[in-house]
Amino acid sequence: MIVNAFYNEKGVGDTLLVHLNDVEKTDFESKGNVTRIFDVETGETVAINIFEVSKKRTFDANGKVALTLEDVAFINKELADNGFDFVIEADLSPKFVVGYVASKEKHPNADKLNVCQVDLGDKTVQIVCGAPNVDAGQKVVVAKIGAVMPSGLIIKPSNLRGEDSFGMICAARELAIPNAPEEKGIMVLDADYEIGAAFPVSF
Repeated sequence: MIVNAFYNEKGVGDTLLVHLNDVEKTDFESKGNVTRIFDVETGETVAINIFEVSKKRTFDANGKVALTLEDVAFINKELADNGFDFVIEADLSPKFVVGYVASKEKHPNADKLNVCQVDLGDKTVQIVCGAPNVDAGQKVVVAKIGAVMPSGLIIKPSNLRGEDSFGMICAARELAIPNAPEEKGIMVLDADYEIGAAFPVSF
């Protein structure tokens, strides 16, 4: 399960916001200091808000929280202690990794897009990319499904002009890298980067 958590005491208050999914129609139920937001049609939990969280745990964050196994255990304990009978199982694997563009084909329905098969080390995914400099044989930075960009955008599966896309090949400026070039194009990595390795980000 892709789990993203956010904590900003000055901006939001002493509340841990846990995001699981986006749906159009939601409702909520509250028990104790926990509120569960759920899909009206399916009943699926899509978000959890834990209030007065600093009384039990400190989150040193001003935005996205880099979740640990201990954080997930804390969230699940709060759910149980407040009467909820479900747990979250979070995918804590790195969301920004080194990918290898194994192949690139022109998008059949869009002149400025390319359909790339990108090796992430443990699997190969299809990513639609509009960067003019993308090419087969490159090592690149990939934002996987569930990654949160500096802009706050959460990377989700998408379909661009009829072609599925599962991630994003990143430009330096999209990663908020200092002194990133202004011209449009992805960041191409040196050959010595390991495919599938986590790419360090500082936002």
